[in-house]
Amino acid sequence: MHTISRVVLAASLGGCALGVAAHDTWFQPLPPLRVGEIRLALGTGDRFPVQEYAIDPKYLARRGCHGSVPGPVGALRPLQATATSLVLRAPVSARSCWAQLTPFQIDLQADKVPVYLKEINAPADLRAAWAAMQARGLAWKETYTKHARIQLGDVSVRSAEPSGMDLDMLLVAAPGPLRVRDKVVVQVLREGRPLAGFNVELRSEQSPLGIWTQTDEQGRITVQPPLPGRWVLRGTHVALSASRPGEWDSRFVTLAFEVAPAAVAAELPPGRRP
Repeated sequence: MHTISRVVLAASLGGCALGVAAHDTWFQPLPPLRVGEIRLALGTGDRFPVQEYAIDPKYLARRGCHGSVPGPVGALRPLQATATSLVLRAPVSARSCWAQLTPFQIDLQADKVPVYLKEINAPADLRAAWAAMQARGLAWKETYTKHARIQLGDVSVRSAEPSGMDLDMLLVAAPGPLRVRDKVVVQVLREGRPLAGFNVELRSEQSPLGIWTQTDEQGRITVQPPLPGRWVLRGTHVALSASRPGEWDSRFVTLAFEVAPAAVAAELPPGRRP
């Protein structure tokens, strides 16, 4: 189980039992209760796709949706909190929705930091910076912020507009409805600018194994999901704080989307099938 900290649950999830640690926060679609309704579950879990803890609405610092027209298409409204997620209603025209949570502070025990760095596939310079801090007898103190986005339905230029979140993932190029083995281009933005050299993991609801890749100079990655179903891209940016010497600022980000089975080839006459 992920070992970010017991304090994470107490602070960010507001009342969950201590002794259980949590990691990523992501959206997943829920069945509609009426025609045309879009309902989303926002929750935190140890490993995608199982959401284990709800998000209190008071921790939603930013939220919104884009559709196929310029600009936001309406509010993302909290409906209810279940034991495992916060249920929200999106506008019927929404094609992409997002949420940024308020920042929280945690302290990690020294023996938990290597596990954390492994989980986020931390780059060598981050590991070296932590080793230097350890040599000076400093503890790991961190302020973290969660960011989540979900792609709904067909990909469009408008739905890939930046959200204003501090860390964002935009699905910027794909062939309309996403299908197995389609090339999917995603751009990572930090404070509105492309984030190069950022490690991103692709995870499927059908497999416990993730696939890591790294953004290029334009902050982009290209992935080809090999299975149908729900997927999530996840990454964590950690850097020394500019305002609190000897402490860290981290930003978690996820992008959830769904992939349909590969298109079925048209039936050909006998002897001419591929």
